[in-house]
Amino acid sequence: MVVKHEINITVNGKRHTRSVDAQITLLDFIRDVLGLTGTKKSCEMGDCGACSVILDGKLVNSCIILAVEANGSSVLTIEGLSTGENIHIIQQAFIDEGAIQCGYCTPGMVLAVKALLDKNLTPTEKEIRAGISGNLCRCTGYNKIVAAAQRAAKIMKNGSRSKEFSIGH
Repeated sequence: MVVKHEINITVNGKRHTRSVDAQITLLDFIRDVLGLTGTKKSCEMGDCGACSVILDGKLVNSCIILAVEANGSSVLTIEGLSTGENIHIIQQAFIDEGAIQCGYCTPGMVLAVKALLDKNLTPTEKEIRAGISGNLCRCTGYNKIVAAAQRAAKIMKNGSRSKEFSIGH
């Protein structure tokens, strides 16, 4: 017998009420139920950070949280950072610094940087490295990701009027 629970969850500012299997992870709910595939499925053990989302203001691995545990919560996925043709400062910084290679870790990395900069707009390199430490990247060597975080922090700290850039900026 499959046990179902009704959950109410806000994802990227949009409220969703769904009846879900008690064992479905937040990752599978986001990807399979809501169709938001920017959050990546990889290790499914909470080790790699590819599935990172921001849950009630905190960076979490969505593969190790049940959807029912997120009932009543607010979730930000990579899709929630951009609006239409506008991308977030952090996303633009990743592009500008060449911090993207295969791109698989990028959504989780971008959200890890966002979670860090939401709390600290003047992080040291050590703090940035600690902030992204739960996210594994096999391609970049992390230096360009750190540079992207520093660039984004500088722009955000200097009070850019918009936290978004048009694609092709």
